[in-house]
Parts: sequence; C-alpha cells; structure tokens
Amino acid sequence: ETVAVSPTILRRGASWFAGFGNPNNRGTKLFAISGHVKNPIVVEESMSIPLQELIEKHCGGMRNGWDTLQACIPGGSSVPVLNKAQCDEALMEFDDLRAKGSGLGTAAVTMFDNSVDMVGAIRRLSH
Repeated sequence: ETVAVSPTILRRGASWFAGFGNPNNRGTKLFAISGHVKNPIVVEESMSIPLQELIEKHCGGMRNGWDTLQACIPGGSSVPVLNKAQCDEALMEFDDLRAKGSGLGTAAVTMFDNSVDMVGAIRRLSH
C-alpha cells in the first residue's frame, strides 16, 4: 500500500501523509469491505476512521441499517470478532482494535447483520 502511494507522498510530502490518522496510526489504508453492506467495496481511506463512518461513507451503510449489525471481523479471518457495542465505538486503526481484543490485520472488513448464525459463520471460516 505505501509503495503504491509513494509517488503521491513524494509529490505532497511526508507531513501530508502523516496528517491522516491518530498518532502511531498514520497514513491511509486499503479496506476491503464485504458482508451485509449495501455496496461491498475496496477503498483507500484514512487510518483511524470510525468503523460506522467507513461503512456509511463508502458502502451506503448496512443493508438493513446500522441497528441490524451483530458483529464485524475488522481485519480478516485471522483476527477476533467485534460485537455490536465494540463496533459502535471502533476506530479502524491498530491501537484501538488491539485495545478491543481484535486487530486491523489485512483490513479485510466483514460485516454481519443479525440474520447470521455467528457460530456457524466462524465454523465455516475455520475450515
């Protein structure tokens, strides 16, 4: 990701790139968002963006509204799941997700609404 944006960083300067995100979580990140969102997408966005803002801004929200959110895998299948309450407050950055017991990983974000059997979904991922 940083290699792809290197020409822009060189053109605009390191301080421009460091202006994105919170301390210790600077720059941008490619987020691959899928699951029960209106518009699955891969998007480059600022680090430290709130999860809900990321989903609303780039995916048009959850397919049946944010209140139907059950859980999220914020960084690919190797990171622990966040529950709804954690998702409500999550910042898409290394430090905040680590503090919530998960991680940013590859930033492959999978959103699950309340129609999903989470035990079955995790069982499927584990095979």
